[in-house]
Amino acid sequence: MYRYFVILDYNGSAFHGWQYQPNATSVQEVVEKAFSTLLKESTAITGCGRTDTGVHAINYVAHFDSSHSGLQGNVNLIYKLNRFLPREIALRSIKFMHPEAHSRFDATSRTYRYYISRKKDPFYHAMRLNFLGALDISLMNRAAQELFNYTDFTSFSKVDTDVKTNNCKIMEAYWTETGDQLVFTIKADRFLRNMVRAIVGTLFEVGLGKISMEEFCQIIEAKDRCQAGHSMLANALFLEKVEYPYPIV
Repeated sequence: MYRYFVILDYNGSAFHGWQYQPNATSVQEVVEKAFSTLLKESTAITGCGRTDTGVHAINYVAHFDSSHSGLQGNVNLIYKLNRFLPREIALRSIKFMHPEAHSRFDATSRTYRYYISRKKDPFYHAMRLNFLGALDISLMNRAAQELFNYTDFTSFSKVDTDVKTNNCKIMEAYWTETGDQLVFTIKADRFLRNMVRAIVGTLFEVGLGKISMEEFCQIIEAKDRCQAGHSMLANALFLEKVEYPYPIV
């Protein structure tokens, strides 16, 4: 068997997240069906991580094993797969990898971005949070820097998950404002379910003056999801980059 990495983009609006769901359509299910059909063999696709319902991805990385050699850079196969896949999913590349390469376990970091439009926009509203109110961006950035002082993010995790630890190492966390667009960027070695949207929701409360910097830290230290802010809408969240200790393009 030969192992391959694939890179793809998807609009998560029509899917119940990446991971296979028994009673709902997932990105993983649709991609597996496409590969299995065109390669004429059962093909299991392993993703770099799960994304929640409605969350999008750019440069998402997954891997699969196949009895076929020579799939790397096969332009004809990529063309056929993209014809087979729905318009919400685009396959970008296929690369041959060593047999032990793993798209999930080998990833050293993942970067998410949350997009907010500061004006009413009829074109991008489906993939942006529209918010016209006043926000203290400087204070939100100061609060974001406090995230580096912690590793246990239970307060921002969906309850009753099956993970062994709620510890994460955050490497980047900051807000940028360009024109009418406000973007939150966060990079970490791993993320808990619902973590990014819960952090954004809590930082929003800081920016609105509803909680202080001290209270923001107390929320993290409480390790209680009920203490944190509400989870922001999924449609504005993108997984945009996954890094590895070896080249994947």
